Amino acid sequence: MTAKLIDGKEFASRVRAQVGQHVTRLKADHNITPGLAVVLVGEDPASQVYVRSKGKMTLEVGMKSVEHKLDVETAQDVLLALIEKLNNDPEIHGILVQLPLPKHLDEDLVINAINPAKDVDGFHISNVGLLGTGQKSMVPCTPLGCLMMLRDHHGSISGMNAVVIGRSNIVGKPMAQLLLGDSATVTIAHSRTKDLADVVRRADIVVAAVGRPEMVPGDWIKPGATVIDVGINRLDAPEKGEGKTKLVGDVDFASCAAVAGAITPVPGGVGPMTIACLLANTVTACCRANGLEEPEGLTA
Repeated sequence: MTAKLIDGKEFASRVRAQVGQHVTRLKADHNITPGLAVVLVGEDPASQVYVRSKGKMTLEVGMKSVEHKLDVETAQDVLLALIEKLNNDPEIHGILVQLPLPKHLDEDLVINAINPAKDVDGFHISNVGLLGTGQKSMVPCTPLGCLMMLRDHHGSISGMNAVVIGRSNIVGKPMAQLLLGDSATVTIAHSRTKDLADVVRRADIVVAAVGRPEMVPGDWIKPGATVIDVGINRLDAPEKGEGKTKLVGDVDFASCAAVAGAITPVPGGVGPMTIACLLANTVTACCRANGLEEPEGLTA
């Protein structure tokens, strides 16, 4: 391996420490405690783990953490009523509805019921539009985490060629907008892009968010490029024992690390940054709600 490892776990720890310092100042100087409400509908095991982790880290940085766990059969009007209650609660600055929702619930309707100023996931259509037009918005957590790591590694990405592989509303599209906002030259590619390998080989920055395990091999990577692997895929790992699995990203780590200048691992890369940026977004939302100066370095 020749690439520098971009340690998302360590970087996320630094971001959380920064958030904690701002929370302490908000309490001391303004008697304000940022509050985050997380809503979980049903008992999806992965979602339960995420919610527990979010709640634990919210408390660790000194913020108020509120969890609403609803039955899987919860009616849409009941969920919407809860969101409206949280919208009107002055002690709640961030609202996150854990996805995916049960199939009988309309995710778009639910997300767009959240007050855009409290939409710390950055999924509300108003925030999508604001981000797309370069205005102040709540920024989706995973792309924000990727941008923070790129800024930290490069200092400036102005003028660099960036390829985002994946066009999802959650990662691919907002990632491209953030890169454009920092004056990179951006291409959005995907599984149907013609000559995808050649497109990727021209990139100084590759953000892989296509959802296909180890899809990007090392011979697609320009020597010295920075590779940000957003993928989290679980594969069978018989070498670890019967029934065992392993997590891999959307790039083939070993072959890409042999060519790239810097690379994020999976696990321990982008993943930890997502929750750190959720906390950062909550502090940002709190400052905006109270007409206070936003903390530097915690948003786009």
